[in-house]
Amino acid sequence: MYSRKVIIHYTADIVDQPIVHRLVKDYDLAFNILKARILPKREGLLVLDLVGTKENFDRGIRYLKKSGVKVEPLSDRVTQNTDRCVHCGACIAFCSTGALYIDKKTMMVLFDAEKCNGCELCVTACPARAMEIDLF
Repeated sequence: MYSRKVIIHYTADIVDQPIVHRLVKDYDLAFNILKARILPKREGLLVLDLVGTKENFDRGIRYLKKSGVKVEPLSDRVTQNTDRCVHCGACIAFCSTGALYIDKKTMMVLFDAEKCNGCELCVTACPARAMEIDLF
């Protein structure tokens, strides 16, 4: 199975459309909502973990884009500012996905953006403000 975390930006004119339902029904994709901000008659945002075959995933993403939905990988919006990071490890205690971890050889905090779910707990936990998430 193929799995990717994506950010879906809705515009006000399509926020009331059953777009995620179509991903399940027409493209056989399972999803887990990691974060959502959807307001009636306004733009919205969903962070989804989509799971299915690679072919169905690609077809579903094409459908979303044709529908006027902006889609981008979550990993593009979450970064570790290595210039700010002091490698204290405070963020690791809050990272439930293992996206932040300590390299045992170098004792440096490393970040795997593909594992991140966008919860933003690391942002508040980091005393140096080295983690940056820009979902909007």
